[in-house]
Amino acid sequence: ARPGRPTSCLASGWGVMSSPTEINGAACIAMVGKGCVGIAADTRLGMQAMTVGTDFQKIFKMHDRLYVGLPGLATDVHTISATMRFKLNLFKLREERDIEPKAFSTLISNTLYEKRFAPWFVEPVVAGLDKDGAPFISAMDLIGAECFAKDFVVSGTCPDNMYGMCESMYKPDQEPEALFETLAQCLLSAVDRDAISGWGGIVHIITADGVTSRRLRGRPD
Repeated sequence: ARPGRPTSCLASGWGVMSSPTEINGAACIAMVGKGCVGIAADTRLGMQAMTVGTDFQKIFKMHDRLYVGLPGLATDVHTISATMRFKLNLFKLREERDIEPKAFSTLISNTLYEKRFAPWFVEPVVAGLDKDGAPFISAMDLIGAECFAKDFVVSGTCPDNMYGMCESMYKPDQEPEALFETLAQCLLSAVDRDAISGWGGIVHIITADGVTSRRLRGRPD
């Protein structure tokens, strides 16, 4: 070993890199209400501790009753959102109808699994209403392993914080306005305890009558 340099880069902290899903920071929650479903995400784009932007889009509209959140590596967020938009356009041309949330969850899961040996570093969250108006939510890891729930799902760089807040504040059969308040409080409280996500957020509440979107103001630090 050269004089003055540690014999082990790992022992000294040199060369240690975080997971690619944690480079840019993210927090995303989907929650079920009474005849409605909500999805929320923060808006920070960072390079680990350095904030690059405060209005980065992490939730994408697939159609009027279906949204997907894409927390993860920023470049792959753009790639997956464009890929899924392309696949949905082909589906609508062929089927002449909008895709159902459960089918979309399977589609994005299969899309991720196709690249399992060199994966896209995103962990999607799906939220929508099916043709009968029933809420649907799911989350998955970066190779498409799906997780279904009847209450809430979370994804991002502070999952423990989000799980703790959601378990404390979630109530079944919430009306749209109450669901918004719960989602907003869970998201803001969770990202306040995470250094690489935050700077406010956005909440979408999906009902049979339409979608209500509201921006949240969070701590700018």
